[in-house]
Amino acid sequence: MTTELRGVLTALSTPFTADEQIDTLALKRIVDRTIDGGVHGVVVGGSTGEFAALSHDERRDLVETVVEHVSGRVPVIAQTGATTTAEAIRLSRAAETAGADVLMLVTPYYEPLTVDETTAYIKDVAAAVQLPVMLYNIPVATGTNLDADTIGSLAREVDNIRYVKDSSANWEQALQLIHHHRDHIDTFIGWDSYIFSALAEGAAGVMAGTANVVPREIVAVYRSIVDGDYAAALVEWKRVYPVIDAMISVPFIPAVKAAQRYLGEAVGRPRRPTADLSPADLARVEAALDLLQRERSLT
Repeated sequence: MTTELRGVLTALSTPFTADEQIDTLALKRIVDRTIDGGVHGVVVGGSTGEFAALSHDERRDLVETVVEHVSGRVPVIAQTGATTTAEAIRLSRAAETAGADVLMLVTPYYEPLTVDETTAYIKDVAAAVQLPVMLYNIPVATGTNLDADTIGSLAREVDNIRYVKDSSANWEQALQLIHHHRDHIDTFIGWDSYIFSALAEGAAGVMAGTANVVPREIVAVYRSIVDGDYAAALVEWKRVYPVIDAMISVPFIPAVKAAQRYLGEAVGRPRRPTADLSPADLARVEAALDLLQRERSLT
């Protein structure tokens, strides 16, 4: 399997049974649906996948299940970051052994680190594996932002740091990554509302939790931009944006699962203590999905 990542990557949700166990059969259905939707890779154990609510063994088993079920159809990116270097190394080595194609490394969370502490963690974990590494910058969760120049320097210094998922929601920083450091690291934007803008600016791709719900529509935006048909891409984007906007305007993980359930996927609820959507938020997401379905029927 090539590890030259491009395009739309789905940040897979993690389905649970009524007693909050991972629902392996539902997970496989989610994987199949998103791949059938044309995505170019799947990400297991990311934020949309509720990794912080999973045990070490669950995270390891999740990667093994997805790698085996994907069976080479698209690259599998395993999110293996943790709150300690040792745990991140254990998870990264396990994912490498399981056959993941790329490791995605969130930086330690809860207790904000300095940039020096964070880069030391990244270098130590990257040195412990042979796989390509995707940095995962999400300062709203970690308390530490890796600016564009720091990320570029890491990519120049560490051979297997090849990608970055930028979830900073800082558009200026995203543009700096795309335009100033593209010769050394490929940028995937992880803020779903920026999908069209990021692809138009030349990002290598996007990583979207909403691709669990509307993979075909997001892939259609990407394909039109790759073909140079920006007018068609904008038409596709305007069609899908109301769904994305509704989902990112309410608690996101519950929104993804609520949307999946509305479309007939038995994914369960988020793992407690995360709550389901309020009735008002659920109505907002469902109304956006209904609008999209009506527009589909007219095309």
